[in-house]
Amino acid sequence: MSLKPPRVSRASHVSLRRADGSRGRSGPHLGPFRITPTRAVFAIAFVGSLGYIAWAIVMVKDSAQIPMVTSGLAVQGLVFAALSMGSAIRMWRAWQEGRQGQTILFAALGGITGAIALGYLAGTLVLALVWGS
Repeated sequence: MSLKPPRVSRASHVSLRRADGSRGRSGPHLGPFRITPTRAVFAIAFVGSLGYIAWAIVMVKDSAQIPMVTSGLAVQGLVFAALSMGSAIRMWRAWQEGRQGQTILFAALGGITGAIALGYLAGTLVLALVWGS
């Protein structure tokens, strides 16, 4: 009875070796960063809501301006809250793997993005209260 080596495919999440024996990157990349659907959605939401806020401030001059800016700020707050949660997950993984430098970096980035998210959401609340009164 002979044992066959395991088959390597995309489903096995193992990157195939190149001819020189090194492993290659899989998927599309933008510089050193891998482009994932989640990152693409966050980037579109971030840039889109910034453009929406700018358009609402510059172009809209009626009573709809405050709710438009408020909704743009809410989207910004949600994006930064998601970035903060992602930093917490990356921090936990770095801590489990014993990489203390990356653990501290992700903890600091998560704290900063969390504070920014709270600022955006507080601004959303203030503008919603101003518009409602």
